[in-house]
Amino acid sequence: MRRFRFTDPGFEEAFAAFIEERRETPSEVETSVREILKAVRADGLNAVLRYTRQFDGAELDVTSVRVTADEIASGAAQCDPEVRQAIAFAARRIVAYHERQRPVDARFIDEDGVELGWRWTPLDAVGIYVPGGRAAYPSTLLMNALPARAAGVGRIAMVTPPGKLQPAVLAAAEEAGVEEIWRIGGAQAVAALAYGAEPIRPVDKIVGPGNAYVAAAKRQVFGIVGIDALAGPSEIVVVADAASNPEWIAADLLSQAEHDPAAQSILITDDEAFAAEVEAAIARQLEHLSTGASASASWRDHGATVIAPLDEAPRLVNLVAPEHVEFALDHPERLADQVRHAGAIFLGRYAPEAIGDYVAGSNHVLPTSRAARFSSGLSIYDFIKRTSIVKCDAAAFDALAPATVALAEAEGLPAHARSAAIRQGRGQAGQGHALANAVKPGAA
Repeated sequence: MRRFRFTDPGFEEAFAAFIEERRETPSEVETSVREILKAVRADGLNAVLRYTRQFDGAELDVTSVRVTADEIASGAAQCDPEVRQAIAFAARRIVAYHERQRPVDARFIDEDGVELGWRWTPLDAVGIYVPGGRAAYPSTLLMNALPARAAGVGRIAMVTPPGKLQPAVLAAAEEAGVEEIWRIGGAQAVAALAYGAEPIRPVDKIVGPGNAYVAAAKRQVFGIVGIDALAGPSEIVVVADAASNPEWIAADLLSQAEHDPAAQSILITDDEAFAAEVEAAIARQLEHLSTGASASASWRDHGATVIAPLDEAPRLVNLVAPEHVEFALDHPERLADQVRHAGAIFLGRYAPEAIGDYVAGSNHVLPTSRAARFSSGLSIYDFIKRTSIVKCDAAAFDALAPATVALAEAEGLPAHARSAAIRQGRGQAGQGHALANAVKPGAA
């Protein structure tokens, strides 16, 4: 853990260098992933099953690669009732939040008589990657599937590495109405969703986090399908004053540190004694944290305490552009309203980031690695697309045609110019032909 003091010489340069350090685990996987994608594209399910055997040690075939409806139902039934109630509670809030994001179609006639507008339509099919490995992630499934459902996506295909499917994940699938689940993970799962691997049909967009191989595969298939983002290690900045409970703030910082040794937690406070109390609380809590190994490495290697006037906090937060930022203050909006770059902002002493991960209703799939400077978290907008609408009658066309011809000629596109000019003849082919020929020789 590093400590920065605003009053120290060279503070700005040192802090800037700190936040620009790369935290992603170095990986030379691009070549391997390229070969996997190529193989799946050529050999379909056979290649997917071959890589599943090689990387996951799972023997699957066309009859066992898909999770059956009975397996989903029986697995969900094994979920702890309290957890299942929590899943349902979270789902209701997530759906309500994302349905409020729904945009409206529009049509209007402007001053030239041109009718313009737009309409929104959902994607046909979306693939969701739900990680396996060390933990079950029902919240990941909810946060990715429910906005797609709210958008009206017709087909949601989930992939997850083979192994025991946790009851909580299956309960979340049931709650979200996800009926198509495939026991595949890694780059081969991304390839199957992008290209298709019968019986797995291709999708239009792939969302959800994964390891370095999954991220590389999503990067390489982008353009063939859409993707949500390339997720990096998790991040949190907590802005707190000495009136905060140091144990609470320590827990908030560790809530992100426990995700990954490469995660980053930063405390900004104007009170050095309070910072020391938080650091001591972190040390105590790490002793009893089951995820202490990851959290300890994260705090040791990438954590920081910044001692600075609170009025400087918004500027520092904007420099970090973090995934999450908490303002644990009595009047948080005074500072938080100045933040332009953050995936999600949590206001007040009773709004820890953890509620956003699960039940607040806002999405927890957020930009990382300073991407909040130019991107947003997952939303209904990731699952819909906007189509422009243009309608002209003869009078409206006459208002637009001269400028259309002039610009097309200026760009050296004679067919564009002719497409407008030919209509100015109105009705008879001969008139239209004559007018089309009247377009400058250099443009015709």
